[in-house]
Order: sequence, then C-alpha cells, then structure tokens
Amino acid sequence: MANSKRAAHGSGTIRKKTVTRNGQDYTYWEARITTGYDAGTGRQKQRSVTGKTQKEVREKLQALAVEVNNGTYQEPCRMTLGEWLDIWVENYLGACKPRTKQIYESDIRVHIKPALGAVRMENLLPHTVQTFYNALASDKADKPGLSAKTIKNIHGVLHQALKQAVLNGYIRTNPSDACTLPRGQKAEIKPLDEDDVAAFIRVIQGHPFEDLFLTTLFLGLREGEALGLTWDCVNLDNGVITVNKQLQLHQEKGLAAYELVPTKNSRSRTLVASPTVVARLRHRKAEQTQQRLMAGCAWEDSNLVFTDTLGHHLTKPTVYRHYKKAVAAIGRPDARYHDLRHSYAVAAISSGIDIKTVQGNLGHATAAFTLDVYGHVTDRMKRESADKMEDFIRRVSGD
Repeated sequence: MANSKRAAHGSGTIRKKTVTRNGQDYTYWEARITTGYDAGTGRQKQRSVTGKTQKEVREKLQALAVEVNNGTYQEPCRMTLGEWLDIWVENYLGACKPRTKQIYESDIRVHIKPALGAVRMENLLPHTVQTFYNALASDKADKPGLSAKTIKNIHGVLHQALKQAVLNGYIRTNPSDACTLPRGQKAEIKPLDEDDVAAFIRVIQGHPFEDLFLTTLFLGLREGEALGLTWDCVNLDNGVITVNKQLQLHQEKGLAAYELVPTKNSRSRTLVASPTVVARLRHRKAEQTQQRLMAGCAWEDSNLVFTDTLGHHLTKPTVYRHYKKAVAAIGRPDARYHDLRHSYAVAAISSGIDIKTVQGNLGHATAAFTLDVYGHVTDRMKRESADKMEDFIRRVSGD
C-alpha cells in the first residue's frame, strides 16, 4: 500500500544550524530535498545543501527542485578525479599509440593528480580547473612556469577524460570547456638555407648515415618515419615510397623498447622520390646487402631500410649525436633534426611546388596548417612576385 505521508519529489525544508568546532560556534543554513526513492527499499533518497544565508540555501533548493520535477536531476558522483583518471587510462585509451598513452599517463601523474586528484567529480568546477591551469603557468621560486604548449597538452588530456565522464553520466557538463588557456608564442622555425644545405651535403659525404640524412632532407620525413621505413614500402623501379609507420620508443613498467607504430595521424601517404633520393636508396640497398653477408648468422632480418651493420634498428639518440656533429661542423649547432623536415618544406614551397602537394608530402592534416607553419615563405614569395610584376610594368611602360 502506498505511503500517503511521503514527501513529494523536490520538496525540502530549510533550517538554521549551529555547530561547535575547536570551541568556536559556527552557524549556517541547511536544507534537505527528496530526490527520489530507492527501488528496493522504498526509502527516500535525499540531498543536502548548505549555505551561509537562508536566501542562498533557498536558491539552491529551488534549483534542485526544478531538476527533480523535470526529471533532469543527476545524482552527484562521489568518485574523485584521481579515481576516474585511473579508470579512464585503464579502459578508454586502447586505441592510443603506446607513446601517446605514456605521455598521457605522465601528464596525469606529474601534473593533474597532485593538484586535482583528491577533488570529487561533483565538486570539480570551471574555476577550479582554471586555477590549476593558471598555477601551471606561474613562475615559482624554484622553477619557471610551464610553456603554453605544455599546458595545452595537459588540458587536452584532462578534457578528454572529463568528456568521457560526461558521456558516462558521472558529471553533467565538462568543467574544462569554460577554461581559458594561456596564449603561446609561435615557435620560430630555423630551416637550413640553400648554403647550409650545400655545406651539410659536403660534410656528410661518406658518413654511415649519409643516406638516412639525405632521404630525410629531400623527402621531408619525420625522424621516426625515416627510421621506421621498410623495404616493402620502397619501389626503386618507379621511385614511389609509402609512409605508413614510424619507429617509436615505448616504455612500460621500467622497460624500454622500440617498436613500429602507425604514423602521427595514423594515415599512410605516398611520395614520389626524386632521382637523387632513389639513387641514395639504391646505394643503401647495396650497402645493406654487403653488411648482411659480413654479419652472416648474426644478421637481424628487420626489413628496415636504415639499420646498423647487424640489421638492427637505429636509435634516436645515436642518430641525434651524429647529426649534431654534422650541423656543428657547418656552423649551425642550433639546428634540430626536425629542421631537416622544415628545410624540405621551405625548399619545396620556394621552388614553386603548390601548397596542396607540399601538405600531402609532409602528411599534414590540412593545407591551412601547412600555410600556418610556413606562411613566412609564401609571404616572401608574394613580395618577390610583386617585385617581378613591377619590373614587367616598367618594361612595358617604357619607364
């Protein structure tokens, strides 16, 4: 039989309460509201709200009553953010590359959990997250604040985790949506210019990594893509090269190992190599055949294009050391390995190759992104074209 004395859903009472803490009296207002009934026991489910004034509590109570009566009320999530992040990492990152998951875990462990891990999901408000981001950017006595790019990456991790929490019904809205991230200054790229490239080519002649360096430079490959290039993706007859994977360092439980994983955007792309690059790859093929004969049974059949003398993959630190010695020898000790890729892009655009083709060769998601990164090159070309047009105008005008 139904209990006629049951309080209506959304009803509540407000009372003034005084508690004593450490010998000091504290007065506040509290209200309890019925949000529903337990299906098994029939007992009321109640939610308590508190505030410094009766008006504050009444407003909170009215807002909750509207949600209960409209059927939009959601039980608060008692889980802490740290507990949810553990669940999210364990169950929702299966599609991520190992290195990406490792970076996410590091951001959570080093930055997010220490600051917000103990906060309950229901209490995670936009200003709480904003305060966290502001603290990351602030300089401290013992260390400078994090860069805008680093904070953006940390935000990306937290935002994805909270987005999934919304989908799961743990929270109603994503508190990180309303946050403002620090604006970072666009990093200046410093590619090798024409003289640098010529000097670099001379310095690396006969170097064990000459073929690797030149292939990277003249195809615009990322370092991991060059190190992960396999012979089944190289057609020496027509010069077509398929880029569909990269060599990446994966660390888990203290163990580190290189493995082949999909490209940065998980898309493969097809490049048509110049005759010079094809010649370098033919040279590499012949050199590797000789190394295989010399190594005998010690040879590792990795199918990689760029290997050591035993067929084993190259490591990024090893390649980096040799590269830095080479660029230091031409007076460019500041040049990063990634600047070989930038050098290709600048040379391609300056040579008149259309931006859509350059975008495809680089593997960028959009031509707009390519233009954003290398806009200074196109700006210079526009100025040069204007100068050429002025010369033409003067010629035909007889000036």
